[in-house]
Amino acid sequence: MATRDSKGPDLERSLTLLWAGRSPGRRGPRPQLTVERIARAAIKLADDGGLDGLSMQRIATELGYSTMSLYNHVPSKDLLLEVMADVAAEKPPELDDTDFRLAVRQWVGALWAGFQTRPWLLRVPLDHTPIGPNQLAWLDRLLRPLLAAGLAPGEARSAALHLTAVVRGAAQIGLDMSGAHKTVDGRPHTETELARALTELVDPVGYPALATVHAAETTTVQSGPEETGDETVPAELSFGVDRFLDGIDAWARRR
Repeated sequence: MATRDSKGPDLERSLTLLWAGRSPGRRGPRPQLTVERIARAAIKLADDGGLDGLSMQRIATELGYSTMSLYNHVPSKDLLLEVMADVAAEKPPELDDTDFRLAVRQWVGALWAGFQTRPWLLRVPLDHTPIGPNQLAWLDRLLRPLLAAGLAPGEARSAALHLTAVVRGAAQIGLDMSGAHKTVDGRPHTETELARALTELVDPVGYPALATVHAAETTTVQSGPEETGDETVPAELSFGVDRFLDGIDAWARRR
């Protein structure tokens, strides 16, 4: 279900489907079967079992329609995935606009939480710039504090792209690792088991820098995480996001 056909993205169809029923339209009764209703049924199935078992036939059964009825509204599975990703994104969070750093951290934390709640979103191919109403709203919400910090429009867009890529990349790595390190019965190895294995493998002579970092991390795990009082951004991202914001702050001040 997460594969793409050889024809590539059809931007005109994407725009039509992504905005169907989510902008003011003609008066009169709404049709019982809509693109958004199909997408939400598909999202429910993906939330329950991921994308592997998702099919147009299963969605049609869930809704009580024929598969052909679905194809009359959504021409392909690839386009359905695109609509699903936008609908599943929901509306962006409200941010604290009095502090650009806090606002960005809140945005990053909300995006990360979304990927943790719906990891199947990470498997939806990205063929072009997001053009759905919800995804555009997320981008707009991040651009506001970046512009308020003093970045030029093009700089703000680049910064937003970088932050999005960092969050998505970190979430993707975490998902891949949790799926790769599994025991015979399907349960993932614990951090303790992995740390013990690396302790035996990481030779300070061959990997001096890695050995130093690993030893420090092992000590931190054993003594417990440091209490920072700020859980807006997960530990995996906090240091990098803060240093990125330091750079934006310094760049804007110099200008």
